[in-house]
Amino acid sequence: MKLTHKQRTLQKRRFRVRKKVKGTAEKPRLSVHFSEKHIRAQCIDDTKGVVICYLSTLCKDLKENKFKPNMNDVPSFGKLFGEKVKTAGVSKVVFDRGGHRYHGRRKSFADAVREAGIIF
Repeated sequence: MKLTHKQRTLQKRRFRVRKKVKGTAEKPRLSVHFSEKHIRAQCIDDTKGVVICYLSTLCKDLKENKFKPNMNDVPSFGKLFGEKVKTAGVSKVVFDRGGHRYHGRRKSFADAVREAGIIF
């Protein structure tokens, strides 16, 4: 499969960010993905290669809430994810922006997770 110029440059940015951002057991990597219809967020321990905490709008608990990946619903999803991370026993994380700019939906998600008590 041949990648477009836009896909290649995004992949280069992802690799560049991933070189610097590494998740450990004490400070896992917080990765968030926004698609057209859904939001997926996870905390990853890169040393073991294990997902510590995961939340998606596709989960059975959240399907009735009808979260959409827009600026209105992202903060409430971020607060829910922050609470779930706290119950998993994590207090500090490293934010992985995934090669995208830190603004808009990513910034509002990160701010909502911070409001839940998670330290970046």
